[in-house]
Amino acid sequence: MVNLIQDTTDIFRNVGHYAGDLVSPTLRLGVTGLARSGKTVFITALVHNLIAGGRLPFFDAAAEGRVSRVFLEPQPDDTVPRFDFEAHMADLTGEPPTWPESTRRISQLRLAIEYQPQGFWKRQLGYDRLHVDIVDYPGEWLLDLPLLSLDFAEWSAQALRQSTEAGREKIAAGWRKALAEIDPAAPADEALAVQLSELFKTYLADARADQYALSTLPPGRFLMPGDLEGSPALTFSPLDAKGETKFPKGSLWAMMARRFEAYKTHVVRPFFRDHFSRLDRQIVLVDVLAALNRGPEAVADLERAMTDILECFRTGSNSFLSNLFFPRIDRLVFAATKADHLHHSSHDRLQAILKALTEQAMARAEYGGADVKALAMAAIRATREGAAKRGGETFPCIIGNPLQGEAIGRRKFGGDDEFAIFPGDLPEDPAVALRGGGMQAEDVRFVRFRPPDPVPLPGGGFAPFPNIRLDRAIQSLIGDHLE
Repeated sequence: MVNLIQDTTDIFRNVGHYAGDLVSPTLRLGVTGLARSGKTVFITALVHNLIAGGRLPFFDAAAEGRVSRVFLEPQPDDTVPRFDFEAHMADLTGEPPTWPESTRRISQLRLAIEYQPQGFWKRQLGYDRLHVDIVDYPGEWLLDLPLLSLDFAEWSAQALRQSTEAGREKIAAGWRKALAEIDPAAPADEALAVQLSELFKTYLADARADQYALSTLPPGRFLMPGDLEGSPALTFSPLDAKGETKFPKGSLWAMMARRFEAYKTHVVRPFFRDHFSRLDRQIVLVDVLAALNRGPEAVADLERAMTDILECFRTGSNSFLSNLFFPRIDRLVFAATKADHLHHSSHDRLQAILKALTEQAMARAEYGGADVKALAMAAIRATREGAAKRGGETFPCIIGNPLQGEAIGRRKFGGDDEFAIFPGDLPEDPAVALRGGGMQAEDVRFVRFRPPDPVPLPGGGFAPFPNIRLDRAIQSLIGDHLE
């Protein structure tokens, strides 16, 4: 009965949105990705390029001179935090420039694009403005959606099984040791619940750290709690049932199971209902290079995360009825970020690795009629290309300022000087990168760079930063709405 009421409410809300779009066309664009994949930088660069009229040769409406004005409008949803574009631009244009803080919660920004339509009926109906509502949310929250189909016992068994996998067993040892020493049928104990929850969260945080760079780490709010930090809905942990199937009321198991259900009810379902299910287009940013840096376990974990994320999307071509009642994501872009950390000769290989990572999920979306693309991209290019000679051999290099603390072998960078770095070559066969066969750790050297120096404009403000394939991403996501 509850699901029926929720579905009916969703239908009425979608009908209202559709009616509003007939008067003022609006496209809801979701931007997501796992931690440090570049979501904030992507949105900031996209908005800055459109407002400042950056060079976007593969964004048709801009290249053809049909975009007359782009500007920000007031926040469309009073209950969602605004994406702080101005603060992020201040970070990127400061002295020295710094990367903005990562996405830690959902936020939104409304962009208005005034353009000259090509279509006859659009011209007759006066469709010369498109609102783009950009919704920024952590990809870790997407990984929570599969929890809706699990009960506490199933989730606990899954989490325990994953914690024994290569790359996880060592960092999960402290949490598993604590589980082994407690009786889940014992009376509920708040102090013990807090202890187990903190140990579990420490394991998840360590798994996400650069040393391991693992990806499948639900519950997502455990690492990005926001205003729920410290609440009972975020104070639970999987338990080892130790062969039992029934537990008494008032037991530790019963308390943890209740909080798991509260997490699904008050955290996961509202996110799906209020934000995720309303998206029209979606871009998923993927830090493939970080996983390659950490080895085959991290790559395999990323592949699993991408499959899990794709299964959450309601993808497919839209019809009048689907737009009216159950809108689908009809265009989906996967972008391997930080392509500027590689020489351009490896960009196609990076794109091929991304396609291989998401092959099954992409095929499923395409079968439903969605337009799916994968590309290698850098929303802001932090390096330029050059060449270096050593031992009579010439190496294609990238040149930039590595961030303080970054290292290649024993060489640590201080953050102030520019260096030419040969990042290595990605394998021609994506399977080698995915499975690790024949690919050694020393084959690639990926370090993070600080942002490029901003270029002031005579009339005020700053020129758009250089990028790699940002225009192709914009065209894939919104280009057809500006025809």
